[in-house]
Amino acid sequence: MSNPTTSFFQALARRGHETALEEVVATIRFDLTHEKGVDRWFMVIERGDVRVSRDGGEADFVIHSSRATFDRIIGGQSQLYPAWLRNEIRTEGDVRLFRIASRLIPAAPGAHHPRDFGRERRRAA
Repeated sequence: MSNPTTSFFQALARRGHETALEEVVATIRFDLTHEKGVDRWFMVIERGDVRVSRDGGEADFVIHSSRATFDRIIGGQSQLYPAWLRNEIRTEGDVRLFRIASRLIPAAPGAHHPRDFGRERRRAA
């Protein structure tokens, strides 16, 4: 049975190339705990090409979280950075890659880019 996190990583693997990551060469591992153990997702980013697998060892950056917390983030009920500040997510390694990981997380439903929001406000005025 599929869950939001599994669906997210499968969709990310199908996308393949992310133009916003064309300057990035890195590995990121997500260690997501749940009642039956730990799910590990390993992501390799090579100049925009993104590969996702369940295999992988050492990574440049590791995100530790409960799967329930990550499901809420993927579902738009929470956000990655505030969850990190609340210590719901722990990290290790090259913390600069936190921003890269956050680029891959979908925006909350109904979210607007700040520039789009500003344009809408100016049109309404």
